[in-house]
Amino acid sequence: MADNSAAAIPLQRRGVPFGLFAVCFALACINAAFFPAGLFSGIWIWGADGLGIPTDFVNVWAAGKLALQGHPALAWDWDVQRRIELDLLGQDFPGYFAWHYPPPFLFVAAFLAQFPYVTAFAGWAYASFIPYALAMRAIVGRGFGLLLAAGFPALFSNMLVGQNGCLTAALVGGTLYLLPVRPVLAGICLGLLTYKPQYGLLFPIVLIATQRWTAFMSASVTAILLALVSLLAFGIDSWQAFVHWLPMFSQAFLTEGKATWWKLQSLFSMVRYFGGSESLGWAFQWVLTAGVAVVLVTLWRSPVRYSLKAAALAVGLLLTTPYLFMYDMMVQAIAVAWLVRIGLAEGFRRYELPALGVIAALQITFMMTGIPLGLAANLIMAALVLARAGSWWRRQPATAEIALAPA
Repeated sequence: MADNSAAAIPLQRRGVPFGLFAVCFALACINAAFFPAGLFSGIWIWGADGLGIPTDFVNVWAAGKLALQGHPALAWDWDVQRRIELDLLGQDFPGYFAWHYPPPFLFVAAFLAQFPYVTAFAGWAYASFIPYALAMRAIVGRGFGLLLAAGFPALFSNMLVGQNGCLTAALVGGTLYLLPVRPVLAGICLGLLTYKPQYGLLFPIVLIATQRWTAFMSASVTAILLALVSLLAFGIDSWQAFVHWLPMFSQAFLTEGKATWWKLQSLFSMVRYFGGSESLGWAFQWVLTAGVAVVLVTLWRSPVRYSLKAAALAVGLLLTTPYLFMYDMMVQAIAVAWLVRIGLAEGFRRYELPALGVIAALQITFMMTGIPLGLAANLIMAALVLARAGSWWRRQPATAEIALAPA
């Protein structure tokens, strides 16, 4: 059942609260200043000692290099990948920076590996920020969305290690922004998101439950075409390698805790962090996932305004995956943007801005101390959305929606 409530016009336009603007401006300035300074001072990407700094992006560049050399299937081989990475960085590092993405993401890796490592790393960090910032601008509906995007705390973690959180947030944000008005384009964004299969559970459930068949079919066709094109480009061996190594990645990260539990921000990892068994962690995670799915279906089938539905789905994606690093928390920025959109049109409730401040503080605290607080931040965000939605489980008259055209 299509939700056309997104066509209504807001009644008024409010100024950005000073506290919200000041915090975003300060964090945006830190992000804007740190990375150029870090690059030239030898604390980002390449060290002052002339050696590469081991971070996540090295596996992207190494996988792309293998693809360019005609050996894409070897990108999933941990030992082969590591040799490429050691040769590139010029120094050893503990553990592995393993490649575990589906073959279509090799297109991105191969493109980036055509450039020198520093150029590819910095270029990826800044170029991927652009679609994310545009999605935030569109959702918020005014220029402040750009500042909110630049000042989101998790952006620092994402850019520091050269991860894909900005691209993920852009595709999630694009899907949700376009869904009511451009379902085909929304489906294309969702199909491109298949390089993050852990986000592939809730979107289909919601689309089917609300009978958004155009977006569902568009996403399916996009995903299939992307898989076929990658099959032609990189061969069947790449898909066989992905399927072969996937259980090993799962064993390493979710059973053995090779990435260390404090780095993950999910309920599953929280249980393991405090000494719980794997089976107990999965039990908690699946109960939470089922609960989130039920809430989302109920919410999306209710007359609640679309902005809250979109925010709920964005934060739900983070709550339902056990494999969640701080850079993945970039998706939370999409949920925040929808809530800010409502606040700027109708006024913020007295507890909302302090709560958003707590969310930011939790992310910053993790970056400074390593204490896994992402789950708490996501739960607070979910509570804010549900509080705005009111009695979303009951039938009630539909409320006015904020226009999706720029305000």
